[in-house]
Amino acid sequence: MFSNFATEPSDSSRVVAYDQNLRTQWFPRYRGPGVSVYWHVEEKSMCIYSQVNAPNSSEVAAMLHGLLNHDTDKEIDRNYVDTHGQSTVGFAFCHLLGFELLPRFKNIQSQKLYKVSTTDCYENLSPVIAKRAINWDLIKRQYNDATALRVNTADTEAILKQFSKNSSHPTFLAFQELGKVIKTMCLCDYLASEQLRKEIHSGLNTVESWHSASDFIFYGQGGEIRRNELEEQEVAMLSLQLIQNCIIYINTLIIQQLLSEDEWKDRLDEEDYRALTPMIYSHINPYGEFHLDMDKRMPI
Repeated sequence: MFSNFATEPSDSSRVVAYDQNLRTQWFPRYRGPGVSVYWHVEEKSMCIYSQVNAPNSSEVAAMLHGLLNHDTDKEIDRNYVDTHGQSTVGFAFCHLLGFELLPRFKNIQSQKLYKVSTTDCYENLSPVIAKRAINWDLIKRQYNDATALRVNTADTEAILKQFSKNSSHPTFLAFQELGKVIKTMCLCDYLASEQLRKEIHSGLNTVESWHSASDFIFYGQGGEIRRNELEEQEVAMLSLQLIQNCIIYINTLIIQQLLSEDEWKDRLDEEDYRALTPMIYSHINPYGEFHLDMDKRMPI
């Protein structure tokens, strides 16, 4: 069931934490304190990276950090995110780093497309065309800095953090222009291809299922992180990631064992196979004691 994957969705979730912690901040949407955990879950439901951040930290920076530092030897070339996980600069960074950013736009009706040249005319698209065309000269002038990012001679997160403090920097403006190009192409593909929209929705449903399973497992102490040390918070989330990945692994073995039986092969149709996922936990009892027989093991 697990192949050499190349795509993965990513998203953040909120975990309640004591407000004395340095990372803890107030969540207006949830009306309570907490921290933000950003998850990178590959399309077959296995989590490959997680990080604990402050709620107001950039999801774009978290997304890039996970893409560059995920704990696998696989090549990721496509990343699905929601509206908060994308930005114009994020499109440029992902393009230069060799990733394809595929967001699900919440308010797509307010997005703008950018023309290649001011002389281009698209009368039927005028309501969604931005007034100003792409500034290609600015991109050319800052090409060397962009190349430094591409060949990893400059730290991506450090550059992104620096840009947040100085939005008038020429390199930042060049990234903005390049991001507009890539975002325009992405919007056109998103609007033209129903299959792409389904692909993005399917990927994000995977990470939403991960959030649901996290709530199911992380029930102790009211589902709160009650330690104020930053390291303890990270250990708690890494432990949660390990347990969930173990559940995914065991479920995969169970499903593979069932599918090896002719009876089940005949009962499942194409839609059943498409709906198969190891991200299930209704058969698991999270309470009580677990007695393990170390003399037995599942066939692998």
